[in-house]
Amino acid sequence: MIISRAPVRISFFGGGTDYPEFFLKEGGAVLAAAINKYSYVTASPFPSRLFDYAIRVSYRRVELVKRVNAIKHKVYRECLKLCGLERDIELHHVADLPAFTGMGSSSAFTVSLLQALHGFKGEFLPPLDLAYEAIHMERHRLNEQVGCQDQVLAAAGGFNLIEFRTETDITVRRVPVSPGRLRELEEHLFVVFSGVRRLASEVVAPQLQRVAENTNTLRTLRGMAFRGYEILTGNEPLRKMGELLHRAWQAKRSLAGGVSTRQVDALYRRGLAAGAWGGKLLGAGGGGFVLFLAPPECHGRLKKAFARHQRLDVKLNAPGAQIIHS
Repeated sequence: MIISRAPVRISFFGGGTDYPEFFLKEGGAVLAAAINKYSYVTASPFPSRLFDYAIRVSYRRVELVKRVNAIKHKVYRECLKLCGLERDIELHHVADLPAFTGMGSSSAFTVSLLQALHGFKGEFLPPLDLAYEAIHMERHRLNEQVGCQDQVLAAAGGFNLIEFRTETDITVRRVPVSPGRLRELEEHLFVVFSGVRRLASEVVAPQLQRVAENTNTLRTLRGMAFRGYEILTGNEPLRKMGELLHRAWQAKRSLAGGVSTRQVDALYRRGLAAGAWGGKLLGAGGGGFVLFLAPPECHGRLKKAFARHQRLDVKLNAPGAQIIHS
C-alpha cells in the first residue's frame, strides 16, 4: 500500500496575482506557508479478477466501477487516466480539513493523489514537476478557474516567496527565518472558521473578469509579498506585518463584490476590536477561515470574541508532498 500526503497552506500576501490571467502579463508573487494539516491518499493493488468491478475509489462516497470513464469523481477519473491506470487499483482519500474553506485543500488532494499514483507505478516526480502536473490537471483537464500557488505549496511545502511567470516557469524561494522567528510568528497567528464554505471558482470568476481594471491593485498586492518577506527576514516588528495584512485585505476586498460579505466583515471588525493588528480571509474570498495577526496577550480576548467559532492551531513550514508509507 502507498500512502501519500500533501499539506494545505496559509497565504499571507499576493493572493490573486497567482492567476495566469494576471501573471502572464505582469508577473505574480505570493508569500505563503504550508501548514501541518494534510490531504491523505492511499493506493493499493486490487484483485479485480475476484470481483465484478475493476477499480474502487472512496471519498465521501464509494464508487465500484469496471472502467475508468465510469468514475463520477472527476479528479480521481482524470488523474487515473493521466497516469495510464485503468484497473486493479483501490484508492481512498481522507483529510484533516474540509474542502471549500480557503486553505487550498482541493489542490492538496490533487497533488496527494498524483503523488500516490506515481508512487504506485514506482515513479517519482520532483516537487515542481509535481506542481506543474497538478496545475495542468486542474486548469486544463478539469477546466477549473484556479490559481497556481496551492499546487506549489502542496508539492514543495515550506515557507516561500513564490514568483510566477508562466504555468511551467515558477520560482520557489525559501523564506530564511530562524526557528525562533518562526515560533514568534506562529504565536501571533489566530485562525478561526467563519462558518461559511464556498466554491472558490465561483468567487474568483468576477475577479478574473476585472483583471484589466484591477491591474494597479494587483500590482500593489504583488509588491506586498516582497514587503512581507522583508519584514520577516529583516526581523522587523511583527506589528508591521499585521498592519500590512490589514492594508492587503482592504485592497483584496476591492477586487470584486464577492470577495467579502457582511458576515465576514463583521467577523473581521470583531477581531480588530479584540486587539488584532490586521488579518484577512484566506483563499479567494466569500467564506472559509479568517487569519488574524495579533500580539499573544490579546489571544485571550480573541478566544472570547470567537467562542462560538472553530479555532485552528497551525504550525508553519510543513513538508511538501511525501510518500509516508510504501
